[in-house]
This record gives sequence, C-alpha cells and structure tokens, in this order.
Amino acid sequence: MNVVVGLSGGVDSAVTAHLLQQQGHSVIGVHMSVWSPSHPQPDTSTLRQAQGPTPHQLAREACYCPGDTRDEADAAAIAKRLDIPFHILDVSADYATNVLDYFASEYAAGRTPNPCIACNQKIKFGALLREVEKAGIPFDRFATGHYAQVSLDSVSSRYSLRRAVDRRKDQTYFIYRLSQDQLSRCVFPLGSYEKNEIKVIARNLGLAVADKPESQNFINGDYGYLLKETPLQGPFVLEDGTILGTHRGIAHYTIGQRRGLGIAWTEPLFVIRIDAPTNTVVLGTGDSLFGHRLIATDCTWSSIAAPTAPFTCSAKIRYASPDVEVDVTPIDESRFEVSFHSPQKAITPGQSIVLYDGEIVLGGGIIAL
Repeated sequence: MNVVVGLSGGVDSAVTAHLLQQQGHSVIGVHMSVWSPSHPQPDTSTLRQAQGPTPHQLAREACYCPGDTRDEADAAAIAKRLDIPFHILDVSADYATNVLDYFASEYAAGRTPNPCIACNQKIKFGALLREVEKAGIPFDRFATGHYAQVSLDSVSSRYSLRRAVDRRKDQTYFIYRLSQDQLSRCVFPLGSYEKNEIKVIARNLGLAVADKPESQNFINGDYGYLLKETPLQGPFVLEDGTILGTHRGIAHYTIGQRRGLGIAWTEPLFVIRIDAPTNTVVLGTGDSLFGHRLIATDCTWSSIAAPTAPFTCSAKIRYASPDVEVDVTPIDESRFEVSFHSPQKAITPGQSIVLYDGEIVLGGGIIAL
C-alpha cells in the first residue's frame, strides 16, 4: 500500500514513517510549506530576548514561524535517512485564509481561536492532500504523527476516531473535526504507542530529531502583527458596570486571564467576559469564572450520526482539561447545549468542546456562550 506521511520535521512523524516501512508499505514523505513572504511580517524584537530562550529556540517551539525553514530541512533529512521519496508542497495560500485570517477574525470578535484545530481540518488533512493529488503522487492512505486511533465499525459502517493508548499524549481533541471521508483515508501508527517508546525508536534509528523540542504553541512572541487592524482601547468594567480602567484592545485578552490587566483591586480580578460590540472587557472575581452550561455551534460528529435526542457523555473544554460528565441536548443540525454535572472554570468562546464515550470521540463544536 502507498502511504503518504506528513513529515513535520519532528520525531513523531519521523517514527510514523519508519513504522509504516516496517509494516511493508511504500512510504512517501511530504512537508507542507505554510509561510509566504506575502504573509504579515513579525517584529523580531517582540520575541523574548532579554532572558530565557533565544529567538531561534522560540521558533523551534512554535508551529508557525515566518521565514523559518529549519523544520523543512529536518523533514528532508528524515526522508533521506529513511530513504523515502520527499516532496515539499506549498499550502501557504490556504493557510493564510483558513488559519491566519481565521485567527485574526476570531480575536476581533472577542473570541479565543484554536488555530491547531483549524489547521488540522482544513490544511493538514485538507489542502495538503489536494496538493498531493495535484502533484500526481499516488497514495492509498495518509499518515501523520498524531497520537490517536481510527477504526471501521462493522455495525454502523462508520469510521470511529478513538483516543490513543498514551492518554497523556492523546491528540483527538485537535482532530475531532475530521470528516468520515478524511478518517477513511487516515492511519495513525502512533496511537498504540507510549511517547517514551517513540523516542527510544528514534534514538535507535540514529535520527537527529530524536530529542528535538515539540511545538507547544501556534506562535511565540507577540501575535499582534497577525491582526489586520490595530485593536482599539476600551473600558475594563466590573459585572455591575463600574469602570476600572482602560484595556489595550480586546485581542490581547482571553477568558480566565489574570496577568497583564494592570488593575489594582481589593481582590484578584480575572477576565470573565469579552463584549466585542461595545469593545468592553468585563472583570470579576475567581468565583465568576465558573459556569454550568454552554451552547456549541458549528458542530461536527466524528464517529456517530448526528444525534436527535439528549444523551450523557464526557467532555473536554480544552486540550489540557480532564474529562467531565455532561448532558448534551441537540438544538438543531449545527448546535447543541451542554449542561455540566459540576461547574467548570473559564468556559471560553471560540475554543472547542469535544465529546467522548469512553475511548470514542463522538464529536464536538465551537463554544459560543
């Protein structure tokens, strides 16, 4: 079987390619080029240079680093070491529209975007594969270094997205929006491995990226250069409307934020709501951060048909959150309501809520309110 592997330049995708070779597949490596000189340019002085990591180190810990080609070089070196064909494919135009523009518009609307989820759905498992097909590269399946599993349910004839064996590394939260068509073409060889096993394999292969730092963020440093317009200042207010000061633009804040507010008060204050139409950031005490319900929009169902009746399952409202029990009530084809069995901290519009039944990803949606 011909398997195209998305080589990011990191250890996980490198070992993914190796494992597929060991299984007897014909492996082709592809690396997606997401940056273009036409994209907004960062001011490198915004990177933390006085103390801590150097700009070079920061670049290696971010997924998107304009002008940086080290991941591309690492991916090429991996392909050479494994003796597999290698292609660099330009998806920068799609990336600008579906990730960079999305990132900017969400912040402008007072929401907190999740560019990794958007990139996986529309770029890595979307635009990249279209470019593979346009280049005439033959393939039967597409593989990445995600820690996840996919299988075909013989009863429903649907593909099920399932959590990885290594729950600490499970990345199903970031790929829950994959469609049945996308899942039918995917393989995730790392889903049955622990992360420490992958590093051992990489070291035994003599891969230079065996101990390369993982990308922890979409971007490091000040992301203000990605915003299309300079954010306007506006009021900081309490829930009762009391004006406390002036914020520097709603794009600089997210729900639950405490640092960088510059407000002196009798007790710690946090961002509890962002009102884009009035350009207002609402502050409150820690107790005000907790909520019992939310509405999710733009929902997608990964492993099941869209439900029409209420049901109970577990859910995550951010990648690092633990599972919590919830009651889900479908509203219509694109929305559902969630009631939490216990109050949750910092429910953040723009982020995703992902629903699980044990190991199976049921689906999820974008938190609206």
